[in-house]
Amino acid sequence: MPGKLTTPQKRLQAALVEETESEWQPQVRARVREQAATSNGMMVDVTAYFGFTGKGSSDDGRERQITTAISPTYAKQILELQEAGATEEELHPIVAEAITESYFTEWGTRAAGLRADFTHVQSIEFRF
Repeated sequence: MPGKLTTPQKRLQAALVEETESEWQPQVRARVREQAATSNGMMVDVTAYFGFTGKGSSDDGRERQITTAISPTYAKQILELQEAGATEEELHPIVAEAITESYFTEWGTRAAGLRADFTHVQSIEFRF
């Protein structure tokens, strides 16, 4: 029909998208966070200086950029701390444990007793 809009005006379209996302996104986020904490775990990207302590470790500490999957157990702890208002610095010890488990000891298959600590953190990013 002539003179009749077939698509919403930009302001109306933006308002519809915003309203839909405000209802939909929290539910999606909650579901994804629940899956990360119970079954899927999550990915963590860290750029920091990693140092090591452990029996027989010959790897000197150095700056590394690491991307690794972390277990649901650690994902749950991190998400709970974030929900409780923990700062990024307060997450460092648990993230270091999670990275030690998944990256450095390969889920307990090597380097028994190794502990990785990190300092001089440049960035931490969590992905689901």
